[in-house]
Order: sequence, then C-alpha cells, then structure tokens
Amino acid sequence: MEENKGMFEGKTLLITGGTGSFGNAVLRRFLDTEIAEIRIFSRDEKKQDDMRHLYNNPKIKYYIGNVRDIQSVKDAMHGVDYIFHAAALKQVPSCEFFPMEAVRTNVIGTDNVLTAAIEAGVKKVICLSTDKAAYPVNAMGTSKAMMEKVFVAKSRTVDPERTLICGTRYGNVMCSRGSVIPLFIEQIREGKPLTVTEPAMTRFIMSLEEAVELVLFAFENAEAGDIMVQKAPACTIEVLAQAVKELFHADNEVKIIGIRHGEKMYETLLTNEECARAIDMGSFFRVPADQRDLNYDKYFKTGNQERTKLTEFNSNNTTRLDLEQVKEKLLTLQYIRDEIAQYTESL
Repeated sequence: MEENKGMFEGKTLLITGGTGSFGNAVLRRFLDTEIAEIRIFSRDEKKQDDMRHLYNNPKIKYYIGNVRDIQSVKDAMHGVDYIFHAAALKQVPSCEFFPMEAVRTNVIGTDNVLTAAIEAGVKKVICLSTDKAAYPVNAMGTSKAMMEKVFVAKSRTVDPERTLICGTRYGNVMCSRGSVIPLFIEQIREGKPLTVTEPAMTRFIMSLEEAVELVLFAFENAEAGDIMVQKAPACTIEVLAQAVKELFHADNEVKIIGIRHGEKMYETLLTNEECARAIDMGSFFRVPADQRDLNYDKYFKTGNQERTKLTEFNSNNTTRLDLEQVKEKLLTLQYIRDEIAQYTESL
C-alpha cells in the first residue's frame, strides 16, 4: 500500500467519472499522501459540488466535461501523469433500452480519453471494465467488451514507454451506487419485501477498496494491452439478501421478481479463450493482449497449439461464500456499519 502511494508522489491523477463510488474510494485512499493533484472529470456539477464540500481539499480539482466530447477531455488533460478511466454507463436495464447511449459513452468515450491521453503524453491509463464484458448478453456488457477491444487496440498504437494503456475487469462492487445492497437496506428501512431476481443467481463480490487495489495492482504490474482480473469470491443473491436481513435483525419477507432485462444467472471474469493465455499471478490473473500482427494469411496455415489447463473462471466455479462469510465480508464495510448503527438508533 505504501509503495503504491509513493508511486504517485508529486504526480497528477485524472479520474474520469470521478464523482462515482470508485472515484470517492480513490480520493479516500490518496488524499493524505504526497500526490500533487487529483482531477475529477465528470458531467454532473451537483455531484462535483457535493464532493467539493465533503472533502474541502485544495489537491482536488474539478473539471466539468463529458467523455463523449473529446475537446472537453483534452481541456482536462494538460499536465496529467496518470488516468483512471471509470466514466461509464453501468446500469444493465438502462443500457438495454438505450444501447446507443452505452456505445457513445463506453466505447466512443473511451476512444476519446485514450486519443487525448496519447496526444497529451499521459504516462499510464487504466481502463475499468466489468465481468459483464465476458460472454456479454446485454448492451452494457457488449459496450464494455468493445471498450476492452478499443483499449487493447489503442495500446498497440503507442510506445508503452510514452503511454502505457491497460485495463482491469471486476465483478459486483458491494454498496456501490445503484447496486443491490443499498436497495435491500432501503427496503428494510421502509418495511418492504426484499426484491430478489432469482435466488440461485451468483455474483462475484468485492469491496470498493478491493476494486482500488486491483487498479493499483494493474498500475504497478500490467504491460501494454493487459487485462488484469482479481480472483474474487462469489455468493448467491439469496445468501446476500439473507445476510443483509440478519445483520439488520430484520424479518422482511423476500419477494422473487424474476430475472430482469439482460441479466445472466452467473457472471464470467475470464472466458475459456482468455484462460488459454492467462497468467496466474497469485491473487490475480493477467490476460496479455493478443500481439499477433495483421498478416492473416499465416493463420490459415498454422494456429496456436499451446493451451493452459485453465477453464472459464466464473461466479459458479470460484470460491463460494456461505452466509456467515458474506456477513463477515459485509461488516468490513464502513457503509454497512454506519447503516446498521443508524437503523438500530431509529428502532
């Protein structure tokens, strides 16, 4: 951790979509270090103003803009050393109904950020992706899969000594904005049933701090075009709902509402094809970019016969957390501890 902090000493970090859960977690991690400046780039002036009052720190600079508008991105890029690219449309249902909006932000927006970063001589760019990009079945996942293709392709166009471009892919982040745990807590507060889509559905779970750790691990270890993946555990939605109920000593009923638009029964962090070339790094996997060139003719004559013994890494075959383990993991989150305290006081 201290190593990571030292690497940012005197540097300027830009976080796109910086008013979101990830951006706030990065701020909490780095504001007390020797980092010179953290730029928050986003399109929501209200959220920026909220952050301005919350942190009241001269190291944070706020830039209004939209990754869809390359000029606004370029205007925020002068003097930037590193970028964490977190700006995205992330809600599965909304992307399903408005797929071109997902394309404009997640795909074209990423290309704009990378184009501007290369032009400005930014040293490293880490692009944040999602497990929904592996074997995508919904518009959000498909747009994120294309985002990955964009940053891998872009990484080949620039000397990594000048601008190194790589990415991370992770599953559900507990208690992030718009996620299911805050919804469960709200339903408990209001005395409503907890709405569960499908009890047997499994999801990877990790904390915001673990999401930041993955990005920092990529920052330190990734090579150009790499996708870095953490070996996250998973649980069923049924167990997650029960864990939240027990932590709040609630007796709300659980109502099964069925799978929503574009949802899977389980998520995949590494496809079979990626597992064939993935490198095991202990708590993480590194998926190197396919560096074959554009000479297609030779691939009609010869292929890649070397395959590892890894198979698809998904939320059904990873470590499965039981009820007590999920409760234990939830209690590591300050958000959960605060919510429990508030709820207990209100009874």
